[in-house]
Amino acid sequence: MRLTMFDPAPIGVVFTRGPEHRLAYTNAVYRKTFGDRPLGRPLRRTFPDLAQSGYFDIFDRVLATGEAEVLTAVPIDLDFADSPREGTRYFTFSVSRATVSDGSRGVLGVVVETTEQVTAARRIRVLSEERRRALLRYRSLVRAGSEMVWVTGPEGGVTEPSPGWQRVTGQSWEEFRGDGWIDAVHPDDRAAVIEGWSRALREVQPRFTHGYRLRLATGGYRHFAVDAAPVRDGDTVIEWIGTCRDVEQEWQDARREKLLARATAVTADTARPDEMLAALTAVIVPELADSCTSYLLPQALHRTPGTALTAERVAAVTRQGSPVPPSHHAEHLGPDSALVRAADRRRPVHAVFRPGSPPPDIAPPGTEPWPAPDANSVVLLPVVVDGTTAALVVACVNGDRPPLGQSEISLLQTLLERAHTPLRNALEFQRTRQVALALQHSLLTEPPDVPGLGIAVRYRPSSSAAEVGGDWYDSFVLRDGATVLTVGDVAGHDLPAAVTMSQLRNMLRGLALDREEPTGEILRRLDASIQTLYHECTATCVLARIERPAPGRLQLHYSAAGHPPPLLVEADGTAHFLDEGRSPMLGLLPDPRHSTAVHPLPPGSTLLLYTDGLVERRNEDLTDGLERLRHHASTAARRPLESFCDELLAGMLTADNDDDTALVALRLSVP
Repeated sequence: MRLTMFDPAPIGVVFTRGPEHRLAYTNAVYRKTFGDRPLGRPLRRTFPDLAQSGYFDIFDRVLATGEAEVLTAVPIDLDFADSPREGTRYFTFSVSRATVSDGSRGVLGVVVETTEQVTAARRIRVLSEERRRALLRYRSLVRAGSEMVWVTGPEGGVTEPSPGWQRVTGQSWEEFRGDGWIDAVHPDDRAAVIEGWSRALREVQPRFTHGYRLRLATGGYRHFAVDAAPVRDGDTVIEWIGTCRDVEQEWQDARREKLLARATAVTADTARPDEMLAALTAVIVPELADSCTSYLLPQALHRTPGTALTAERVAAVTRQGSPVPPSHHAEHLGPDSALVRAADRRRPVHAVFRPGSPPPDIAPPGTEPWPAPDANSVVLLPVVVDGTTAALVVACVNGDRPPLGQSEISLLQTLLERAHTPLRNALEFQRTRQVALALQHSLLTEPPDVPGLGIAVRYRPSSSAAEVGGDWYDSFVLRDGATVLTVGDVAGHDLPAAVTMSQLRNMLRGLALDREEPTGEILRRLDASIQTLYHECTATCVLARIERPAPGRLQLHYSAAGHPPPLLVEADGTAHFLDEGRSPMLGLLPDPRHSTAVHPLPPGSTLLLYTDGLVERRNEDLTDGLERLRHHASTAARRPLESFCDELLAGMLTADNDDDTALVALRLSVP
């Protein structure tokens, strides 16, 4: 055999001679791979860098036995000529005994490199193992994870069962597969999720996210977040994989923050309790309830628990399309009413029931509101301020919407806390008004009986916010037989004004009884007392003294300190104001001077003293009010004195008068 025949061979060929395996021949492919090793040297010396020395033993066995050996895809570690730093490479060897043309015997080795095949096979094995492990991990996560994992085809239909989905929704595989999952989505959310999912499939969006409510196997709905992505093989979508994560608590927290922010915004400039409750009621519907009604309890302070209750409905809101009961309607509730129980116990009354089957004691017949025909839950919430139930709120949920639960009740209570300040102010005002009115009524005594004189008195509190103030009237007889009439007004409309009024009234009584002196002098001493005892207090006053200078004659002595002038109405209806005896209001000047005027009182005439609440109106000049009073008094001059006073009040006061009114009328008899 001639060795040169292997020179063009595309594989490596080597020949060694003798028992020392001296290198006798290598072809070009062999030299390119293993380097140009010197011929004539033993194989072990020729390859001192070969890490696997066991290969030399193969040459010994083949030469000794003549049995050929083949090594498949074995590693070789040495410094390769074509890539000296590459490290391990893989070769298949065929080693056999051979005799060459010169008659010498040796070992012929044929070498084929298989590094690429070995590396590719190994990579395939690694990828296969990684894929196997990833699949096992995925299946374990699907079984054990809290999220629902699902897989669909490239067109969107579900293709694999999801244990998590079945556990949460109760849908079987037959109900879930394809597009059956849509049946578990809340009816109000289906259109939006179908539209969004269809667009994601059509446009092959890199990620699809959405939120919807799912019907639970245990009943009701919870919020879930959907996150899905396409699985690609190159440019082809082979499937979609997604998860559904329970986000109910996150949704509840976000809703809570949103509603509290909205409630803060709509009530920022609201101080009246009825307006505050109306604004909060509009926030509650439809976010928390399908209907909501709010009541104020005007008898909150003086009602005995367990008795009937009058509730003033100040707001009523229902979802769009439902009838709305009118607001500002008084409802008289019996002691057995659920609203009365909630008010008395000062804690919520809550009921969940089959749609359309409310407990009979939630709304006894003849009371409002009653649940809607498809209502499934209701809560009656007392709004308690400083231990007093000042308002009641009724919220109701209908249809297949989840019933009101503890989280909704807690959120409702938090929202209604915003009404505490105006309700507290309203209760405090009621307490103040009750005390002030009691004080006023204790001081506004009946007039004395004086022969030949008729005296009538009237007091009307304002109909607006204050309803208590510093107006007073008084009438009494002095030791010398003179009759004193007075009206006055202390600045302010609160309990301090009423207290000051009572003190000034009593002080004026004492000053008038102390000395028999002109009315102007009495007011001067009262003025000095005010400036000494009541800093920054001002008041107006008319003080009148009716004397008999001679039999059959009466004479008026009067002084007016910053007060509207007395009105004298003669028997024939002629009416004119008495403008003399005028001076500045009390408490204004450091060195006060008050004059006294005198005017005769004809038989049958009527003298009227009054406070400014009778003649003042907003956006109107005082002279207009005085002229209106003069006209009404002239018209009513011939009426009996009591009717005369009632006619004046009816003609002069409006439904929304915002100031107290006090008046004293004196009529002289006709001889």
